[in-house]
Amino acid sequence: MSRVTDDPNQLPSDSEQTAIRKEKRERLLTSGVEAYPADLTRTHTLREIRAGWGHLEAGEETQDEVTTGGRIVFVRNTGKLAFATLQDGFTPDDNGERLQVMLSLAEVGEESLAAWKADVDLGDFVWVRGRVIASKRGELSVMASEWKMAAKSLRPLPVMHKDLSEEARVRRRYVDLIVRDEARDILRKRSAITRAVRDSLYDKGFLEVETPILQLVHGGAAARPFETHINAFDIGMSLRIALELHLKRTMVGGADRVFEMGRVFRNEGIDSSHSAEFTMLEAYMAWGDQTTVARLIQDIIVASADAVGSRVVDSPKGEINLDGEWAWVSVFPALSAKVGEELTVETPLERLKAIAAEHELEYDPKLGADKLIMKLFEDLVEPDLIQPTFVYDYPSIAQPLARPHRTQPGKVEAWDLIIGGMERGTGFTELVDPVVQRDVLVAQSLQAAAGDPEAMQFDSDFIEALEFGVPPMGGLGLGIDRLIMLLTGVGIRETILYPLLRPQG
Repeated sequence: MSRVTDDPNQLPSDSEQTAIRKEKRERLLTSGVEAYPADLTRTHTLREIRAGWGHLEAGEETQDEVTTGGRIVFVRNTGKLAFATLQDGFTPDDNGERLQVMLSLAEVGEESLAAWKADVDLGDFVWVRGRVIASKRGELSVMASEWKMAAKSLRPLPVMHKDLSEEARVRRRYVDLIVRDEARDILRKRSAITRAVRDSLYDKGFLEVETPILQLVHGGAAARPFETHINAFDIGMSLRIALELHLKRTMVGGADRVFEMGRVFRNEGIDSSHSAEFTMLEAYMAWGDQTTVARLIQDIIVASADAVGSRVVDSPKGEINLDGEWAWVSVFPALSAKVGEELTVETPLERLKAIAAEHELEYDPKLGADKLIMKLFEDLVEPDLIQPTFVYDYPSIAQPLARPHRTQPGKVEAWDLIIGGMERGTGFTELVDPVVQRDVLVAQSLQAAAGDPEAMQFDSDFIEALEFGVPPMGGLGLGIDRLIMLLTGVGIRETILYPLLRPQG
């Protein structure tokens, strides 16, 4: 048997406390008492008791009997009296109600009180029957006449008043949810935000659809995919990197407005703002363009902010106001102003490299002029865009699936939404000409064949679909995790309930 750890963040699998709790479980079973009974029901939840009897004055007692239960998060035993605080499961409306339970020798009897003191630990679920009263100190309570073990906890909870380390919180999120109000609050806010996103789109006549996660051809974004293999067909497949191409197929089929909110997977770096799997919203509307979907994403984000509190958000870079009209900033003029000279799509690559060197920026030497322009903008301009800003008129390479600019060669009709110095979403006037789209995807596939791991593969079925005709449309993508980061002020590992982590050891 190993010694008890002094580290409150460590939950050892073979601690003395765990061994003692297992002995208690065995003792219960040997004596004929169920440690995990299946026949316990409640007449009231803890929150229902609070709602129904919260008006009681200090010392006031009723004869109203309830049966209830919850997880023990505090326990104190005295000679003839025992106190416990029970915690309810959390819901969309609250973080988990807490309520005091009292056991007295006079009410439950000597044997039952002794069993409580011997068998009950922090973390256990218990069931009680009793009268609703207010203690002499005014604490709403259930004075138990009977109690039962509902589920024996075999592992000790971390010390409740000490913070878990971030690593411990993320690796054992279930423990984090038990002991930390903030963890439950973020999960509830995530639920409220995703609901607000859906409701905004439903209210505007969008149809929610589901598209394949396993794909024969990866496309829809410039990203490195996860590769897998399907035994039934004995062929290689990949996990989707975007939702776009199948949603557009649905538009070809006659849908007027569609959206999907689902997981996408990119086999790339993991840091404070990137995860290997994350939740993406993509939405497409017929007879729209980049300006109509810009209005749409603004409505979605404002509705999400309303769902969790305020349109004014505190951030490490200052206060962000989501109200009013959002700014539009063109890539080349903004970057030109930053570096002090005019830059255009014709600016030579060597000059762009010199500018990068002047600003001591690291970059991949294989980058062409278009991608280096984007890198310069990302490093020099984007961090200062704190208020919501649509950055538009990107070089063509930025969005191979966007429509070429109507009046400015070498650019596409697309924008990135920057808030708090970070990209939150993207949108563009969709490229619906199948001949031009074929040429673009062929060029992408040649880049992939030449070794570019982020280039898209040629999707002949997608081109065939476009050849049936599809109306003009605008499309957007919104990173749900980054939206939640914005509205809650936490990092991506906190917004994703169970993020992918490097294995321990």
